[in-house]
Amino acid sequence: MNLSRSSLSDESKAMKSFSAYPSRRSMVVSTGGAVATSHPLAAQAGLQMLAKGGTAADAVIAAAAVLNVVEPMSTGIGGDAFALVYDAKTKRVTALNGSGRAPMSLTRDVFRSRGLTQIPATGVLPINVPGAVSAWDALIREHGALDFATILAPAIRYARDGFAVSEIIARGWATLADKMRNQADAARIFVPNGRAPRLGERFFQPQLAQTFEEIARGGAESFYRGALAARIVAALAREGAYLTLDDLANHQSEWVAPATASYRGYDVFECPPNGQGLTALIALRLLEGFDLASIPPHSPQSLHLQIEAMRLAFADAARYIADPAFVRVPVNELLSESYIAGRRTLINPHRVSEVVAGEVPTSHDTVYVTAVDKYGNAVSFINSLYMGFGSGVVAGDTGICMQNRGANFVLDEHHPNCLEPGKRPYHTIIPCMVTKDGALWSSFGVMGGFMQPQGHVQMLVNMIDYGMNPQEALDAPRYELVEPYEGQKTVALEHDITTQQSLLTIGHDVTPARVGGFGGGQIIVVEDGVAFAGSDPRKDGAAVGL
Repeated sequence: MNLSRSSLSDESKAMKSFSAYPSRRSMVVSTGGAVATSHPLAAQAGLQMLAKGGTAADAVIAAAAVLNVVEPMSTGIGGDAFALVYDAKTKRVTALNGSGRAPMSLTRDVFRSRGLTQIPATGVLPINVPGAVSAWDALIREHGALDFATILAPAIRYARDGFAVSEIIARGWATLADKMRNQADAARIFVPNGRAPRLGERFFQPQLAQTFEEIARGGAESFYRGALAARIVAALAREGAYLTLDDLANHQSEWVAPATASYRGYDVFECPPNGQGLTALIALRLLEGFDLASIPPHSPQSLHLQIEAMRLAFADAARYIADPAFVRVPVNELLSESYIAGRRTLINPHRVSEVVAGEVPTSHDTVYVTAVDKYGNAVSFINSLYMGFGSGVVAGDTGICMQNRGANFVLDEHHPNCLEPGKRPYHTIIPCMVTKDGALWSSFGVMGGFMQPQGHVQMLVNMIDYGMNPQEALDAPRYELVEPYEGQKTVALEHDITTQQSLLTIGHDVTPARVGGFGGGQIIVVEDGVAFAGSDPRKDGAAVGL
């Protein structure tokens, strides 16, 4: 969907259908703003904020709060958040890092004393400071028009009065039931009667409703320094956690300059490290040296080039991405033309290559929300517990499920991403935003751990190189590198058997498509003040507009 080549009056590509992969859903087209996310109730909550005169920032927080209720395995205030914001007045994109830090008392010695060589994915050890509420507060203060009480009202209502569990969420919830039986509070809330709620069952979260009401009254202060903070820490202490009141009180989200790179005349923005958005930028820079538009979309040749670029990008990400407050992350060098040109020569158009991280010159589950408002502002927002239901630990009677983001640290003291007190880990959740000639072009994201940068690249290739509209780009089949941070050649495909066989022939290790894999995306593209929105059919979600 290359909108720069045409206008609406000339029947732009936004108005056309891509013949090879016709959409099962049509785009939502609106002039008063739009919201797209992974659950219809959340999308409607965001739209309600826009209808009240709220901004895109108000809309995404309202949607994220509802998702905490209706998709609790994926997100919540016990997790982290990142955002990219386009300000229509200044035409600037800014980034918000809402990720939490490791507890100050959690050192590598804790793991050595227990005979652990890696950080477990469940229990109290991978629990970091939850950064989401601080990010919500910062986003509303800087770019919102409504107050916390108004924004959280829909989430409070669904938590208190109940909601009917939707289809894909019910399926995912059931697969995580065993995990939630391991802690009494988690079992009591999320597997009542010993099982996950089924499709269409009404589910209530009265304790979470009370927690949201407290945040509505006191904002982030109540969560990090008030009575709610004390209850969270006391409940986790009973479980043996290392999180303290000081850890919460000292936390603050940060506004930072985004990482950016050009791709075929479009400026692509990602949150900088400690997030993995740099991975997508490296891959796009590598692909810019190939004329993908001359190759049939989703052909083995096109897929091969994309997969190899992603493998090289992940090799660099695994080596270099960490918390820049603790180590130097060479963002500019990794995106420089000289470095990219050298890495590009490693891509063999006809055969799979071995990949390793380059030498730069010295000098599982998530929710995504995007919104554009009538003022021309946009927010690309992502909020996550990391793996399904995070750590599997609920903070007592608060109803808050705690993230397990600390599992992304390593214990090798020589690695940039090694665990240190107060450090932020390599982070998988990444929003994306794109401008064209300084004007907003797209706000989008793709959920799903290490699928996220792969999804960003595939959506941009689909739209920019192959002219697909947002819904078609989401509907099209995807590839997913399996365990890409280990340099493996294994790739899962949604494509037909002929395509799979062709990739096998040139050296790819093709594995069957995974149920629940390939992420879930939401896209809004803006042209001449009109928003074109799509929502991924792999989720229960919806795109809505005014």
